[in-house]
Amino acid sequence: MNISKCHDILFVEGDDRLAYKIIGKCPICKSKLLISKLKCPKCSTIIENNFEMSKFEYLTLEQLKFIEVFLKNRGNIKDVEKELGISYPTVRAKLDEVIAALGYNVAQDVKVDKKKVVDMLDKGQISADEAIKMLNE
Repeated sequence: MNISKCHDILFVEGDDRLAYKIIGKCPICKSKLLISKLKCPKCSTIIENNFEMSKFEYLTLEQLKFIEVFLKNRGNIKDVEKELGISYPTVRAKLDEVIAALGYNVAQDVKVDKKKVVDMLDKGQISADEAIKMLNE
């Protein structure tokens, strides 16, 4: 069976129907949605019930793409910056957004550890401009 993807629509070879990406929230009231029906594309078995989705199904496509880049780069913010073409503060903001969307508290007003910033600069993880921005926050 050949499966291809285009614009969040899955195309399954030999099947006239399209499989759309699961949406996590109601487009009308923004409440979390439940999956109520599963179907096997091979034998047509249907299972009906209320199935919960993982926390990740409720993330936006942009948040999922960010997580993928973040994991691919093993959490190295400098590499994430390069791949996405964004600054250190923007990477941190996106990471905080994902953490909050997954239901975790995001530390607010955290004092910048000056030694840590200097260490990151020494290791080449951030640029001098980014170090200055971080120290001025």
